[in-house]
Amino acid sequence: MSKIAKVFADLKAQGRKGLVPFITAGDPEPGITLELLHALVRGGADVIELGIPFSDPMADGPVIQRASERALSHGMSLKHVIEIVKEFRQTNTDTPVVLMGYANPIEHMGTETFVRTAKDAGVDGVLVVDYPPEECEDFAFQCKKAGIDPIFLLAPTSSQDRIDQVGKVASGYIYYVSLKGVTGSANLDTKAVAGIIPQIRAASEVPIAVGFGIRDAASAVAIGQTADAVVIGSRIVQLLEETPSSQRVQCLERFLRDIREALDK
Repeated sequence: MSKIAKVFADLKAQGRKGLVPFITAGDPEPGITLELLHALVRGGADVIELGIPFSDPMADGPVIQRASERALSHGMSLKHVIEIVKEFRQTNTDTPVVLMGYANPIEHMGTETFVRTAKDAGVDGVLVVDYPPEECEDFAFQCKKAGIDPIFLLAPTSSQDRIDQVGKVASGYIYYVSLKGVTGSANLDTKAVAGIIPQIRAASEVPIAVGFGIRDAASAVAIGQTADAVVIGSRIVQLLEETPSSQRVQCLERFLRDIREALDK
């Protein structure tokens, strides 16, 4: 059983919902990422998604686009992101870390090298936004062989064939995009999410985490009624962007703790 699978199994046994926060590595400044990871754990994160900054993040809205721009301007690279995970693992060996990003940096490094170095650093899962599940069974195999969960996206526009294919190759959890559009979009339709979840469950026993449009405790609780976990990204990145440097760590921890407490009620 992978570390991510164990977390979700424990949550299910406890009757609790997972909390999966996202931050971009190297944002708002490179030196703070490690502190932010530990703050997320203290705030109640079950799994952490760590974004690999990219120059053309097509699935991301303006908030995470700006985060990538800031991180890249500070010299953040895929190699540096993996080093951050390695450093995090020196004091935290329990909280799963999922690298989330785009294919280009991984292809540039080489998939075999990436999988090996990610595994050695303590990465538990990888979500490559622009890897179609129909075309990357080899990458998924490499990940699984190394003990890394390959995680895939589904969306409101996903066909039954796509849902079935993701059910075939995904492990760890399936990330369901709750709405059409990019990260940070509004108009979260919880009824629509509740309607699609059974269709996904019929194709896979892998837990389902729902993200995009979840910004506060109320929306997290609403999504948690049907999903196994909630993912919060743009709101966290926006919070870090707007908060003075000296208050970011404490503000992030407090924000996440409020979400955690609401989910656990």
